Amino acid sequence: MFEIQEEGAALRLKGDEPFSPRHTFECGQCFRWRKDGKGGYVGVAGGRAVRVWEDEGDVMLGCNADEYEAFWRDYFDLRRSYSEIADGLPRDDFTKSAVSFGMGLRILRQEPWEALCSFIISQCNNIPRIQKIVGALCETYGDDITLDGERFKTFPSAERLADLPDGGLDMLRAGYRAPYILNAARRVASGEIDFNTVDALDTTEAEKYIMSLDGVGRKVADCFLLFGMGKLDAFPVDTWMKKAAPYYKDGFDSGAFGKYAGIAQQYIFYYAREKKIGNEK
Repeated sequence: MFEIQEEGAALRLKGDEPFSPRHTFECGQCFRWRKDGKGGYVGVAGGRAVRVWEDEGDVMLGCNADEYEAFWRDYFDLRRSYSEIADGLPRDDFTKSAVSFGMGLRILRQEPWEALCSFIISQCNNIPRIQKIVGALCETYGDDITLDGERFKTFPSAERLADLPDGGLDMLRAGYRAPYILNAARRVASGEIDFNTVDALDTTEAEKYIMSLDGVGRKVADCFLLFGMGKLDAFPVDTWMKKAAPYYKDGFDSGAFGKYAGIAQQYIFYYAREKKIGNEK
């Protein structure tokens, strides 16, 4: 899908597939990417930090070829043709508009524990506050890494958080979510919740499995399955999706979007949120 060209300490991605850093990082699926003040983005994933920017229509990654092959290619889902997926989605006016608006967003393959924890934090929350809480969690319990002399923090493991006493996350000011995070960390660290088991289950059974966690309802479970487990038929429904639903004659039927319902969902969610669908009056 993409070929890489080495340019100094960076890689240039060449290909005919769409890849928009802005749409990918700002569509609501992740919380640890920020603008770098130079027209690009910097983020931390998988214990690594990288800068991403655009140049003459190409995406540039501040890493070497080995790092790209080992991690970033699959993290950015660069083996998959999103053009073919978009062509196979329903052709109703609203879906076509959403896909056109968000073309270039790609579903990140986030680390499962980070995705689970982040979306527990996300419930009944807004993105700036989610980012603030996630940032405080990493700053307090993550490990130091550097990129171009700048210090960053990794996302703390479930095992590290599991060792905290009750109330150990109160400093995050995450409210009722803090005990849910601790409970999830302990059950993941103990092996009671096993991500390999989740991977082997179909999406319906995986939803039931992960919803056994305190504080994990359908929406959080589907976000985790889509963004943390790569189950692309997971279909999270939140406030913005509900506002978009009236534009569909019979409401949402995730089955109509097939095995890539989650990708369709992200186009629709992003379009509805950015265009403030349902808030026109």
